[in-house]
Amino acid sequence: MTRIALGLEYDGSHFDGWQTQPHGRTVQDTLEAALSRFAAQRIATICAGRTDAGVHASAQVVHFDTSAERDCHAWVRGVNALLPLTAAVTWAHEVPADFDARRSARSRRYDYWIHNGAARSPLLAGRAAWFYRPLDAALMHEAAQALAGQHDFSSFRSAECQAATPVRVMRSIGVTRSGPLLRIRLLANAYLHHMVRNIAGALLEVGAGRRSASWVGELLAERDRTKGAPTAPAAGLYLTGVEYDERFGLEPVREWADLTSWSGPGSRSAD
Repeated sequence: MTRIALGLEYDGSHFDGWQTQPHGRTVQDTLEAALSRFAAQRIATICAGRTDAGVHASAQVVHFDTSAERDCHAWVRGVNALLPLTAAVTWAHEVPADFDARRSARSRRYDYWIHNGAARSPLLAGRAAWFYRPLDAALMHEAAQALAGQHDFSSFRSAECQAATPVRVMRSIGVTRSGPLLRIRLLANAYLHHMVRNIAGALLEVGAGRRSASWVGELLAERDRTKGAPTAPAAGLYLTGVEYDERFGLEPVREWADLTSWSGPGSRSAD
């Protein structure tokens, strides 16, 4: 039996999240169907991060065990030939039996994109959240720094979260602007359910001037989700990197071609 790790990219707007569902319209169901067909045997997968419906990935990592004999290039080409255009394997590596896409991950990086323009963009629909009021990216960045480090993130945890503990380590978090587009980038050891989208919602409140920069730190200390902001839309969220020990020999986290080359009518810088 051989263990294979894959890199996976997908447009989450075409799927009902990662995790398998009876209707089969999830990333996991679609990938496993393609893998099983290519390997001529039933394949079950484990991923680095279970993304929700509408959430995208440029660097999801998956592992599976198989007795099928295929070289790594064949796993990429063969499986992609069986996947829809909205998902693709980007690399494949044979890994040791103790590698686990989820448990072996040291950190996960997410990017949350916001289109801050006077008019909505059809070209960015499903790819970035839209916020028409001017946003102060510098103030959002300042507020976000209260979340860096090890904390109880209960104020940013959904009611459906089943994690054993709300404590997570936020290694870095920042907000940057490029024209009408803002990016919130987060790097943490792990995340709670809806944690990134709830953080994005809180930072939007600050950026729009509804809350002070200090409010995010105060909210963190409250440990009470009911006192937070509305959950930001799924459309702007991307899993963009997963870090593992070098001994596994996996692809390094790469900088994904981002949305900042886009500009369109009705967009404006609001700083």
